Amino acid sequence: MAANSRLTIAVHALTWLALSERRGRAVLTSDQVAASVRTNPVVIRRSLGHLRQAGLVTVRHGAGAGWRLARPPDEITLLDVYAAVEREPLFALHPSEPNQECPVGRGIRPALGRFYGDVDRALRRELAGTSIAEVLDETLGAEQE
Repeated sequence: MAANSRLTIAVHALTWLALSERRGRAVLTSDQVAASVRTNPVVIRRSLGHLRQAGLVTVRHGAGAGWRLARPPDEITLLDVYAAVEREPLFALHPSEPNQECPVGRGIRPALGRFYGDVDRALRRELAGTSIAEVLDETLGAEQE
């Protein structure tokens, strides 16, 4: 199973927008963002579209068209980004009912449901504690090492 990169692409895009804003250029085109991510601009537009629906970015059309942060980067958490781009839970239970005649089949859903709930809460707690500004600062710090 391939890993999901939606969160990574969205965080990358927001971090690039934050750096651009910090450098005095608040608006970037999807082509400019795509060049940093090294992906197709369509992928970036789709990701930024989800971020716009969540109120994390805005878009301007016409002259000076492009994307910009809707809030300061220190007010955008990774949990905000995760909520905007991830539509499915991290882990899913069986798509069909397990065999209820089997002792494992009978108890696996409640057991895994509890464990998966714990993991989801821990993930959300960690993501809520990190902002795009912090990701940018760490990214730039890694660049200087």
